[in-house]
Amino acid sequence: MNNSEIPAVLLMAYGGPDSLADVAAYYTDVRGGRPPSPELLAQLTERYRAIGGRSPLLQITSEQAGALEATLQRAGYAVRVYVGMKHWHPFIAEAISEIVAVGHRQAIALVLAPHYSRMSVEGYFQCIRAALEARSEALQVSYITSYHDHPLYVEAIAEKMEAARAAWKPLPPWEEIHATFTAHSLPARILEQQDPYPDQLQTTGRLVAARLNLPHWRFAFQSAGRATEPWLGPDLLATLDAVAAEGGKKVLVAPIGFVSDHLEVLYDIDIEAQAHARTLGLELRRTASQNAGSAFIACLAALVESTLDAQPLKGR
Repeated sequence: MNNSEIPAVLLMAYGGPDSLADVAAYYTDVRGGRPPSPELLAQLTERYRAIGGRSPLLQITSEQAGALEATLQRAGYAVRVYVGMKHWHPFIAEAISEIVAVGHRQAIALVLAPHYSRMSVEGYFQCIRAALEARSEALQVSYITSYHDHPLYVEAIAEKMEAARAAWKPLPPWEEIHATFTAHSLPARILEQQDPYPDQLQTTGRLVAARLNLPHWRFAFQSAGRATEPWLGPDLLATLDAVAAEGGKKVLVAPIGFVSDHLEVLYDIDIEAQAHARTLGLELRRTASQNAGSAFIACLAALVESTLDAQPLKGR
C-alpha cells in the first residue's frame, strides 16, 4: 500500500517554546507578529523558568501521536499520524507540507482540545486551509470538531479524578471534596456570537459529575488573557475564595479543557492556584493530565476510526 492509499492523521496542539531563548519568538507568533513588551516578556520567561525552562508540549504531543498511530495500526488501520503546532515548530503548515510531499491524499484533522470554539479550534482548521491554498494542493481533509461528550473522554476524566481522590489518606468521600472543573477562558464576546464553547464545557462537567455521582461541583475558567476586554468567568482564584468562604477544606481541580501538561496547567494551577489555596487554608489537588494515557488515546483512536469508516478510503 503506497502513501496515496494511506490516510494521514494530523494531531494538533497550541505549541510552546523549546527553551527560554524561544519565549520571545513564541509569544510574538501568539500575538500575531507583535513582540511582547520587555515587562511582559520578563514575566513570561520567569513562568517558563518555574516549570523547568521549556514547554513539554511538543514532547507530549509526539508521544500521543506515536501511541495513537500504534493503537490504530493494532486495530487494523493503515494510517500515519503527524504533529502540527499552531504557534511553534513544527507549525501546522510544515506538517501539511510533509503530508502532501509524501503522497497522502486524505487527512483527518484532530485538535487536542475537546471543546469547540470559533476562537480556538476553528483557528487550527484555518491554518490547514491556508496551508493548502498556499500550496494549491488537493488534500481531502475531514475535520473532527469536538469530542466534549464522547463517552471515552468522560471516562478518562473520571478515572483521573478517582485516582486524585485516592491520593488523599484516608480516602475522603466526595461530599468533602469541592470538585472544580476548569478550562481556558476566552473573551466574553463569544457569548454574543452564540459560540458553543461554554455550553460544551458545562456538558462535560455534567457528564463527569453524573458518572461519579458527585454531590456538588462547580466550573471555573482560568488563564485569562491580558487584554482589557471582559473574559469568561468565574476565575479559578475567585472560585477558591468562594470555597474557603463556604468553609471548604479540600479542592480537586480537574482541568477538563486541557489534555496535556503545559504552562496553563503546570504554572497557572500547580504554582499560582496552589499558592493562593495555601493562603486560604485549602488543600488543593489536581487531576493528572491525560497526556499519552491509555484511556485518552483510546478516545482519540475511536474518533479517528469512526471518521475513517465514514470515508470511502478506509485505510485498511
